[in-house]
Amino acid sequence: MARIRLPGWAQTPAYLAIRAFLGSATMGPLGPTVAGARALGRRYATLNRKRLNRAIDNLAYAFPDWDEAKRRRHAILAYEHLFALAVETSLSPRLLTDDAWPARVQIGASLGTTVQKLLDPGPAIQITAHCGNWELLGYTLSLIGFQVHALYRPLDLEPLDKWARETRQRRGLVLIDKFGAAERLPALMAGNKPVAFVADQNAGDRGLFVPFFGRLASSYKTIGLLAIQHEAPIVCGHARRLDQRQDDASLTSFGFDRFDGDPFRYRLDAPDVISPEDWVDQPDPLFYITARYRRAIEAMVRAAPEQYLWMHRYWKSRPRHEKLGRAFPASLRAKLEALPWMTPDELARIEEQSARDAASLANPKAPKPVQTGKASGGGGASDGGGGSDQAPATGAAAGA
Repeated sequence: MARIRLPGWAQTPAYLAIRAFLGSATMGPLGPTVAGARALGRRYATLNRKRLNRAIDNLAYAFPDWDEAKRRRHAILAYEHLFALAVETSLSPRLLTDDAWPARVQIGASLGTTVQKLLDPGPAIQITAHCGNWELLGYTLSLIGFQVHALYRPLDLEPLDKWARETRQRRGLVLIDKFGAAERLPALMAGNKPVAFVADQNAGDRGLFVPFFGRLASSYKTIGLLAIQHEAPIVCGHARRLDQRQDDASLTSFGFDRFDGDPFRYRLDAPDVISPEDWVDQPDPLFYITARYRRAIEAMVRAAPEQYLWMHRYWKSRPRHEKLGRAFPASLRAKLEALPWMTPDELARIEEQSARDAASLANPKAPKPVQTGKASGGGGASDGGGGSDQAPATGAAAGA
C-alpha cells in the first residue's frame, strides 16, 4: 500500500478518520464484514493495474506451469487477502483474548514440536513472511507466554503508529523500531530474548542473493549473522487462514464471499527449524542459513499462494554478475552444489533464469524474462553482495 505522508497538522484528523472507518467497518457480523473487505480489495486490484500486473508477473516467476488466467486470479486474491487482513488486524485484540484464542487459532503439530526451542535457555530467532497473517504468529505466541520482540517499520502516520504499538503490545508483543535496531538486537539476543522478523522483503543491492522460487532474490544477512554469533536456532513459522477451501474450484469466484465457517480461523505451523548443528559443518554457514530460510519461506507460500502479497517487489535487486552481463560465477555454482537439497535440475533452472534476467537488464525494452515449464519445488542460494544489509521489518507496518 502507498505510504501516508501528511504534514503535522493533518496527522490527528487523518488518524481519527481511519479509526472511525475501522470502527464502523467492524461493528457488523464478522463474516459479511470480511467479505466486504475482500470486495474492496478486488475492486482496488482492478483499478491499480500497475501493481496488479506486477503481481501477475511475480506469479509467473513462481509458478511457470500456471496459465495466465490462474495467475491473474491469484493476483486478485492477494489483494482480497490484504484487505481482509486489515480488518482482521483491527479486530485481533477483541477476538484473540486469553480465553478465546484457542477457538480461532490451531497450533499445528510442526509448530508444537518447535516450542521447545523457545523454552530452551538461550536466544531464538523467529521468521515468517508476508503470507497468511504474519502479525498473528507473534501475537499468539505472546498470548501463550512467550515475549516476542518483533522488528517493524513505524507507520508514517504518527498517531496511527502509536495506536498500533499499544494494540500489539497489550498482549506482550514488543515492537522494535527498524531504525536503530542494529544497536538493540545484539543486546536482546545476549539477554536470551526471542526476536522475530518478516524475512521475505527485498534486501537491496548489498543483500545476500539466494534463490526464491528458482530466481535469485536479495535476502537479509542479519538473520544468519545473529544466529551464528549467538548460536541461536531459527524457527520458520507462518499463520495460514483456514476459512476457505484450497481446491481450485473455490478460487474461481474471485471473492470467497461464501465462507466455510468462521472467517477468522488460522493454523500456525513451522515448516523448518534451523539449528546451530545444521550449519556448523557447512563450508559457508551464512550462505547456508540464508538459502535455507528462504527455502522455508517458499514452502510457506506454496501452502497458500492465494494468501501471499505478490504485489511486493521481491526480485527487484539483481546480483552483480547479472548487472555487468558476466557469466554465472563458478564460485556461486559451487556454493549452490554444496547445499544438501540442491538438485541438478534446480541448479539449471536458477542459471537459466539468471541468464534471462541479465539479458533483460541489457535490453530493458525486451519482454520480461519469465521461464516457462514445470515449476520447481526446491530452494537454493546464490552469490552475495558486499557490505551489510539493513534488518528486515515486521509488525504492524510491514504491509504491501
